[in-house]
Amino acid sequence: MQTDFYDHPDLYDALLPVGGHLPFYLDLARQQSGTVLELACGTGQLAVPIAMEGHPTVAIDRSAAMLNVAVRRASAESAPATFVQADMRRFALARRFDLIVVARNSLLHLLSTADLLATLTAVRDHLAPGGVFAFDIFNPSVAMLASDASKRLLVMEVATAAFGLVTVDATHAYDSSTQVNDGRWYISTPERRDAWIVPMVLRSIFPQELPLLVSAAGLELVERFGEVSRAPFGSRSRVQACVCRRAAARP
Repeated sequence: MQTDFYDHPDLYDALLPVGGHLPFYLDLARQQSGTVLELACGTGQLAVPIAMEGHPTVAIDRSAAMLNVAVRRASAESAPATFVQADMRRFALARRFDLIVVARNSLLHLLSTADLLATLTAVRDHLAPGGVFAFDIFNPSVAMLASDASKRLLVMEVATAAFGLVTVDATHAYDSSTQVNDGRWYISTPERRDAWIVPMVLRSIFPQELPLLVSAAGLELVERFGEVSRAPFGSRSRVQACVCRRAAARP
């Protein structure tokens, strides 16, 4: 049965632990040494450790189920993080932040250019002087996007404490006119094949258009890495891990 992935935070955490993303964003928080805002924070896998290091942290997400887990995680760790249910396309917090982050492909849920620019503009408006905006997204794989929409591709196999060995297959149906991949994840446990079928509908943002989109919102791409390990970005990179600042005022 088809369901919303983000209504199942325990499954989300089991399949997508924060991993190497945490050092990347923690390092930025240390460099900025101030207030932090995370958009699309999910279950707080990033926001809570950042707050625990002493950085005043606000985190927003649309999903009540994910935020409930984030609040419990913060409480269990006595982390001074504030969680707000809000849409990253239109949020207004009446304050500015030294670091704003959108991690792990969350920007790719914004399927239209209008939605993406609305979010980036809101980010610009919430950046403090000298503030940094950081995010990571896939570097689009043309081979994957061109794959047969009727065939499943293996995404991952994960040994989980809660669900046993979980297998995730995916189908891809890419529309090149919109750059949107109407994908599905088929998540199976040892007891049940396709225990969850979840939409995974994501936009592709190609390397040459990314700086233009950022610039259109009044931001400037300062650094781009090919992994959250800060490996150099190149044609074979899986990831675009980006660091931006507010663009200088034009004369």
